[in-house]
Amino acid sequence: MHIHIPPPLIAAAAGLIQKALMSKGRSPSSASKAGAAAVAVSSVGMIGASAVTFYRHRTTISPLSVHRATTLVTGGPFRISRNPMYVGLAGVLTAYALLYRSPRAALPLVGFVVLMNRSQIAAEEAALQQKFGAEFTEYCGTVPRWIFGRQ
Repeated sequence: MHIHIPPPLIAAAAGLIQKALMSKGRSPSSASKAGAAAVAVSSVGMIGASAVTFYRHRTTISPLSVHRATTLVTGGPFRISRNPMYVGLAGVLTAYALLYRSPRAALPLVGFVVLMNRSQIAAEEAALQQKFGAEFTEYCGTVPRWIFGRQ
């Protein structure tokens, strides 16, 4: 199953669901503000660095046009994750949950990760495997899908 909705829109929808799940009247603490800011800044930085890396390699940045990829990008943030943009989007959702110290706000984050794994990333990896073959297989063996693990 592959959905044809841009992942940033899915992340935005997850953010709206997070907001709806928040406990009324809960306000951020100084510590939660600092932690959320650190996570948000690093997450947005990862998204930006990923976009710049795609542009430098002159390949498609569109997650809906992976078949147009001209280069298998493995440098920059792609050395630590095969999907640094999705890691960044998940990080922004994490920052929001941390800001308000809301375990319930983590539920849409989990949904986002599951949805990305099962639909978007699976479709992208199939397209990249078909296009780049052994080079992509080797890359998958050395760089995790997210940040931790191999799959």
